[in-house]
Amino acid sequence: MDLWLANTPVFASLFRLQRCDFTLNGTWQKRLSLYTISMEQVLYRKYRSKNFKEVLGQEPIVKALEGALSLGRISHAYLFAGSRGIGKTSVARILAREIGASQNDTYEIDAASHTGVDDIRELNDAVRTFPFESKYKVYIIDEVHMLSKSAFNALLKTLEEPPAHVVFILATTEIEKLPETVVSRCQVFQFKKPSQEILREMVLRIAKKEGFTLEPSSADLIALLGDGSFRDTQGILQKVITSSADKKISVKEVEAMTGAPQGTLVNAFIEAIDQKKPADGMKAVAKVVEQNGDMKVFLKLTLRKLRFVLLLRYAVDMEKGIKEELSPDDFALLKKIAEHKEGAVNSAALLELLTAYDNLSFYVIPELPLELALIKLSGEKG
Repeated sequence: MDLWLANTPVFASLFRLQRCDFTLNGTWQKRLSLYTISMEQVLYRKYRSKNFKEVLGQEPIVKALEGALSLGRISHAYLFAGSRGIGKTSVARILAREIGASQNDTYEIDAASHTGVDDIRELNDAVRTFPFESKYKVYIIDEVHMLSKSAFNALLKTLEEPPAHVVFILATTEIEKLPETVVSRCQVFQFKKPSQEILREMVLRIAKKEGFTLEPSSADLIALLGDGSFRDTQGILQKVITSSADKKISVKEVEAMTGAPQGTLVNAFIEAIDQKKPADGMKAVAKVVEQNGDMKVFLKLTLRKLRFVLLLRYAVDMEKGIKEELSPDDFALLKKIAEHKEGAVNSAALLELLTAYDNLSFYVIPELPLELALIKLSGEKG
């Protein structure tokens, strides 16, 4: 590590310091030790991908990086873009190791905390010094879109003429905020959100390693609540298993621990659609509101089950797989509705509720889109 860096603001953002070349006083050593111990218990850190083989849902990116590395083609700057909690920083750390940078030559900087031009100027001075013990120094700059305009201009100078021993890995959740001059000088990789199936399998695997058994519907609900984020999904799983009284977790436990809308209310809502009984559906919605349930999550759960109904009706060969994902009671209900072809659960109903989902953010009263959809699907004129 560069000795001078310890006295600069940039040092405050270097998260992973396993070995330092300067002396920390006893107090800081103790705090750092306690911090490390406590963080080891957090699932998203414990199960963070440590090599390319462990990276989930980003196969095209992993393949491209591995291929380039095998040919010795290392870019001077990479840009990882995508939503939060999907593995950008993890892949950046793996890439740094694969390039051959040691922990002492890998620096992580939080751009959200260091937005000014002076911070980047200090960084520009630091990159000129040679690596401590590796061929390359790697700088991982997270949330790079938070830099100020002047800071971007300062960073651009280094990106235009980088030292041969330096590799930048920039990460952002908002690539559209980055100057084109910066983006054009990076090798860009767009990370995608993991599918619910990938999250579900991850939940089941981690729970098993932690000694817990989850019902398939429990894992499905946790994956859905994770909303396309590995970190959020693992955080929800952590909350559930920490609060569980035993080693077997039911969907009711997940609902209770997370505040997710009850599956019985989702089923009542779907039955109301099928039987064209808007009043019953509105009662279910009102109950969700009474329990402070998230209407967006409620509608997601509804859409998922309605899709299963259509698949059971028109793709019979998928029945076995669907059965494995649902509780016995849920499967029996959806199978019954699928066989009731005269009911109102059809592709039109699914489209209507998809529209309601899209409109949720525009309504002052969150439940109103669902109530209007119920009236329309019942054939009544409001």
